[in-house]
Amino acid sequence: MSVHLHWFLPTGGDGRTLVDRHAYTDGGIRRDRITPVSGVRAPDIEYLAQIAKAAEQLGFEAVLTPTGTWCEDAWLTTVALTQVTERLKFLVAFRPGVISPVLAAQMAATYQRISRGRLLLNVVTGGDSTEQKRFGDHLGHDRRYARTDEFLQIVRGVWGGRPFDFQGEHYQVEGGLTALPPDPLPQIFFGGSSAAAGPVAARNVDVYLTWGEPPEEVKQKIDWIRGLAEKEGRTVRFGIRLHTISRDSSKEAWATAGRLLDDLDPETVAAAQQALGKSESVGQQRMLALHGGSRDKLEISPNLWAGVGLVRGGAGTALVGSHAEVADRIEEYHSLGVEHFVLSGYPHLEEAYWFGEGVRPELAARGLLDAGPAPLAGVPAANGRPASAPGGAPLLIAGGR
Repeated sequence: MSVHLHWFLPTGGDGRTLVDRHAYTDGGIRRDRITPVSGVRAPDIEYLAQIAKAAEQLGFEAVLTPTGTWCEDAWLTTVALTQVTERLKFLVAFRPGVISPVLAAQMAATYQRISRGRLLLNVVTGGDSTEQKRFGDHLGHDRRYARTDEFLQIVRGVWGGRPFDFQGEHYQVEGGLTALPPDPLPQIFFGGSSAAAGPVAARNVDVYLTWGEPPEEVKQKIDWIRGLAEKEGRTVRFGIRLHTISRDSSKEAWATAGRLLDDLDPETVAAAQQALGKSESVGQQRMLALHGGSRDKLEISPNLWAGVGLVRGGAGTALVGSHAEVADRIEEYHSLGVEHFVLSGYPHLEEAYWFGEGVRPELAARGLLDAGPAPLAGVPAANGRPASAPGGAPLLIAGGR
């Protein structure tokens, strides 16, 4: 089992601050409870293309694109980026409750033909009722997962190339069909830490994603989902969502993490914690429990830093350390059964280079990466980095998922 490395597309905007501009400002609609920040980069197609091209050049397999009212549409944005990349895959996040499952299956088939097979799907059931209601979705938490279960059964059914009937609580389909099924079928990624989420993963998905918890807690999740999948006669693979702060030395990496905290005032942290504490997402509550809203003891496991989650919703932990130390932690998670690593760091363009030039060679030297297409080589600069690499260490981390 090799390691699969993926990066992230900040379609809600990029920047140099830990403050999540979206998670606790009413989904990005109200902006009156947020500390003004500078250096914000708009998610225009030119900037996103820079990140996508860098990810491809550095050897990342795919990029995750989030979903929500605070970011650009993932389907439209990424299909545009398929035209300026060659082999990079796109892990498109979408909400099953706001689109017909037959239409989603058809869209995926079309996407595969346009991109020549570069689509992956990230199913987001939704843990925030306020945002779900903006989409016209008024189901409660557990019923949303029940609907996702039916949705994925229908998608896989209509990909069979023959008329498909389904009668469920949430969907009734007669003769559902994707006349030209996708080839290959997109892998389906899915996350959820609640009791309602586990059976959905076991029955339907290819890759179960968890946010970056300490290794012992990740192992418990893997054992849980693996056991449920075995009862269904299925095998599920596993992935993890993390930020990274990787530098040439551990001292440099932790200094960068420290500067992130220095930029946060107590009012900003308190406002974030208040809003994030209202989330229905069990995964979000687990993220909050890692730090308890305190700046003390944020290194919750060797090289695993919970500082991001003080103000950011979703994935709230980062791997912090030298390139070798970050590779050590990835190797540790991999030994537990984690295959896919969905990573980010802010600004996304610069951090892609820090990881791609620093950690990826470490992983390759350890035999953890497939011998696929190698990263495109740059001309060495005086400091040993390719001339194409942006100079200087980014100081702050911005929002995303």
